[in-house]
Amino acid sequence: MLSMNIGKQKLVPQGVIERKIYLIRGQKVMLDSDLARLYQVPTKSVNLAVKRNVSRFPKDFMFRLTKNESESLRFQIETSNGRGGRRYLPYAFTEHGVAMLSSVLSSDRAVQMNIAIIRAFIKLRDILATHKELAQRLENLELKYQEHDHELQAVFEAIRQLLSTPDPPKRNIGFAAGGRCILAAAK
Repeated sequence: MLSMNIGKQKLVPQGVIERKIYLIRGQKVMLDSDLARLYQVPTKSVNLAVKRNVSRFPKDFMFRLTKNESESLRFQIETSNGRGGRRYLPYAFTEHGVAMLSSVLSSDRAVQMNIAIIRAFIKLRDILATHKELAQRLENLELKYQEHDHELQAVFEAIRQLLSTPDPPKRNIGFAAGGRCILAAAK
């Protein structure tokens, strides 16, 4: 697993970051609380920095989850119901929003973590592109073999017709010997 060091602090492995990327509203995002843990700061600090610089975070960079999305995600990732926890719904940051965080958070760890997180987003994008390419190839193969299926069915139908044609009538062949006719059926 890939992990980076900053001074004496060790960054988390790439796989840990990748598992913190969720698909919400058709976008790959990371939650404010997960980012805060990676930056080793309170979630409140991340959100305050964002609020102070809200013009840097348009809707395609960051959005707040709905109550249903938050509950669904909490169930999906098996977290507690948050007794004494959050008062507000979490923010979700897209890849561009995470990149913008590096401009509002000034610590060395935040900058290095942002680099690692962006690399994780890029890796996931590459994996998805590979899956789409494989799906397209599979579909092309299916179409190709469907065409061959039709051709093979035509060949089998022709063979069936040849097999189902009635045998021609058998004619008698033979010769007459001494006034008597000896006949044999032709094969």
